[in-house]
Amino acid sequence: MADSKNKLVYSSYSLYPSLLRLVFIIIVIISVSASSHEVSNSSAVIKYLPGFSGPLPFYFETGYIGVDEKEDVRLFYYFVKSERNPMEDPVMLWLTGGPGCSAFSGLVYEIGPLKFDVVEYKGSLPTLVQNPYSWTKMSTFFFFFFLNLFSVASIIFLDSPVGTGFSYSRSQQGWMTSDLKSANQAYQFLKKWLIIHPEFNSNPIYISGDSYSGLPVPVIVQDILDGNEAGYKPFINVKGIVLGNAVTEPTLEGNSKIPFVHGMGLISEELYESLKKTCEGEYTDVSPANTLCQRDLNSYYQNILGINTVQVLEPACYSIIGPANSEKITTYRRSMSEKHSKWPIQMDQDPQSPVLACRSYGYLLSSYWINNHTVREALHIRNGTVDNWKRCNYGLQFEPNLGSSFSYHVNLSKRGFRSLIYSGDHDMVVPHLGTQAWIRLLNYSIVDDWRSWWVDGEVAGYTRKYSNEMTFATVKGGGHTAPEYRPKETLAMFKRWINSEPL
Repeated sequence: MADSKNKLVYSSYSLYPSLLRLVFIIIVIISVSASSHEVSNSSAVIKYLPGFSGPLPFYFETGYIGVDEKEDVRLFYYFVKSERNPMEDPVMLWLTGGPGCSAFSGLVYEIGPLKFDVVEYKGSLPTLVQNPYSWTKMSTFFFFFFLNLFSVASIIFLDSPVGTGFSYSRSQQGWMTSDLKSANQAYQFLKKWLIIHPEFNSNPIYISGDSYSGLPVPVIVQDILDGNEAGYKPFINVKGIVLGNAVTEPTLEGNSKIPFVHGMGLISEELYESLKKTCEGEYTDVSPANTLCQRDLNSYYQNILGINTVQVLEPACYSIIGPANSEKITTYRRSMSEKHSKWPIQMDQDPQSPVLACRSYGYLLSSYWINNHTVREALHIRNGTVDNWKRCNYGLQFEPNLGSSFSYHVNLSKRGFRSLIYSGDHDMVVPHLGTQAWIRLLNYSIVDDWRSWWVDGEVAGYTRKYSNEMTFATVKGGGHTAPEYRPKETLAMFKRWINSEPL
């Protein structure tokens, strides 16, 4: 009996190591699983940034969110809360164009709360200062009593598609993307972001962007609607879109360039009339057999040689301008008229070429700042993912498989979604004439006809409001894109529109 009891006790004790090993294995599995989740979805609140004096006076967060089934694609974002009432104010998802241009451009050159102090670079870290015209910022004008009555926005600046900014893939296959795929990945991103930030689930959501993002943005909204109707969680409270200088119907926009250039006085009346006659209004897909049209187009390209297409009144600052390089420029201009080869549409200057007087000098500062190791640490950039950050990466493995987003606008506006479509009126890349052309094709009735809109006693542009909750506006003096050139005016425009006030 004693032996039997001893054997039982021994047997029980002998099980302990096995049980301990089993418990240890379970803990390891759980830890690895949790760690894997943390790696694919991570965020950090940033209170200080190198180059900015003192603590940041706004809530700033960066992070990664994994998308697709295996979460191999990790999309990077910057998030800035509204400075008014972030629990009530709209949340905007913002994409920059390219494709391949980082949303950091939107953050520091357009609508975010920071901007660079543009001074000559002498080797030290570039300096950041506050942007008083951020779309996240409360008003400081007029009566204090009314300050909290007017909404602004919390903004998620998303590096999309993969390969843009700090977004990366863990697998070779993940780097391959397209218009439609990147739009769906942005939708997946937003769903997961709202799961991580449930406090924003009831806020109005707007999908926004500029330039090339005019193609994927309406698709993202459609994906959201499809997901909501399928019962996917969380339900996304999407209310509309905001698009600036946006590619929508490339053929119309391409064909609008010559009328725009004529209106700007850059080609003669005789050449313009000849172009209309020989090309019959089709300038983007011209048959080689139409030699008369080709002749006139060549004259057109020679006339706009040296013109800054993103803002026709500003200096081009191209290092390659000159008689010896005129053929190189002409070839580039010609390629801009060919289907799809006209993208990318944000021409990044050679980092060594701009002088301080050139607007592109400010773009150079972003590269020096963000590639500094102390900045990367502050932004919580993952080591070994993106060695050299580029403001615009034109080496994406990208398929442009969405020729137009016009049909998406038709569907979305029928469903009552609000839209603000604005254009810098000196942008030749996506001329306002082309934007107005596709809007006219919607055949909406006019609710508030063409009129000027004003800021601080000056005409800031012109606007027209349509049925189906669509507002169009030009921004006087704006280029590609408008907020970079007219920050005060575009902030006023956005605040009025987001609060359902007339422009």
